[in-house]
Amino acid sequence: MIHNTAIFAHRGSAGTHPENTMVSFEAGLKAGAEGIKFDVQLTKDDIPVVIHDETVNRTTNAHGWVKDFTYEELKSFDAGSWFAPSFQGVIIPSLEELFSWAVHTQLKLNVKLKSGVIHYPGMEKIVIDLITKYQLKDSVIISSFNHYSLVECHRLDPEMETAILFMEGLYEPWNYAHSIGASGLHCFLPVAGSDLLAGAHQANMAVRPFTVNEDDHIQALIKRHCAAIITDWPEKAVHIRKAMQKG
Repeated sequence: MIHNTAIFAHRGSAGTHPENTMVSFEAGLKAGAEGIKFDVQLTKDDIPVVIHDETVNRTTNAHGWVKDFTYEELKSFDAGSWFAPSFQGVIIPSLEELFSWAVHTQLKLNVKLKSGVIHYPGMEKIVIDLITKYQLKDSVIISSFNHYSLVECHRLDPEMETAILFMEGLYEPWNYAHSIGASGLHCFLPVAGSDLLAGAHQANMAVRPFTVNEDDHIQALIKRHCAAIITDWPEKAVHIRKAMQKG
């Protein structure tokens, strides 16, 4: 029997839809993913919005830093046409818009705080207050490459689930994660080797590698009983998992 490794849609169904938009998250849900992973930054007027890059240059028809625009200004940008003409008019969602939709689903929500390059004062409290407002604490995992942000989240709410993001081959990262109150390891795919998976399993700590897009990688991590995989292609990953379960 194959372990039911969860599928997290990376920035939604980013392989088929413009990333970090509502149409992408809806596609991830429709594909059968159990979770979605998305990126959060703050606008000039301290509204948390869902976008990966610190600038809007790559994924909209505008140019500039996210932090220099108000939410109303960001909403006027086209965040879909860069991916395909059929997505013209898709906009950058606010975190509140995403939460108001997600509260009607059973999705796990991996909120990635993009606080590594730009320091957003008070970001952690703003996001946690919104999680509390929508009563989504049991559905949320907060992750970040900025582990100071994770420590601050743990200080604000010790019950909030957090996970460290990392790219390198850290030694016994489960011990380090535990030391800052985190309970998950969200590592770059090449780091998710047998030693890390075995050690984390023994330490009862969830491993959710990113970004897992190749068929053989998806299969290997499911076979290794990985807690979850984060993928741009959730429909494909769900299909592979179903085939393995039947086999």
